[in-house]
Amino acid sequence: MSTARPFTHSDPGPQPDVRRLSLAGAPGPVVRARDFARESLQDWGWIPPRDEEGRASTEDVLLVVSELVTNACLHGGGPQTMSLTRGTDLVRIEVTDLGDGMPAPRTGRVPGRPGGHGMFIVERLSVDWGILRDGTLPGKTVWAEMAVPKSLD
Repeated sequence: MSTARPFTHSDPGPQPDVRRLSLAGAPGPVVRARDFARESLQDWGWIPPRDEEGRASTEDVLLVVSELVTNACLHGGGPQTMSLTRGTDLVRIEVTDLGDGMPAPRTGRVPGRPGGHGMFIVERLSVDWGILRDGTLPGKTVWAEMAVPKSLD
């Protein structure tokens, strides 16, 4: 886990494509976020299947979106915004919430037992992930970066 704000594994290019969605007070924020992410990935020409080098698929990205937004719902006072940034060789997902907690993969995680797997999933599927705090405002942004499939490099 890292706390750096800029892309950590690639240069997003001179004008990265950034898409933002407000989730503050919205009903069904997980479904809204997944639908928004799916549309963005389709617009970017994201290739659905996982490639031979194990890079992310559309479903992996949607799962990480679901986990980050669900964690904001359950532990962060509710998601406020989500953004997706398409870089040269990765996509960055950011979810901002009002919570002051520090998400982390749960130690003592028991496979097969419900709950406590969200950040473990994010950690396993992402190239990198981290937490940002403004310092002047309440809340935080949890971000994850996922590699673009080989054929899009």
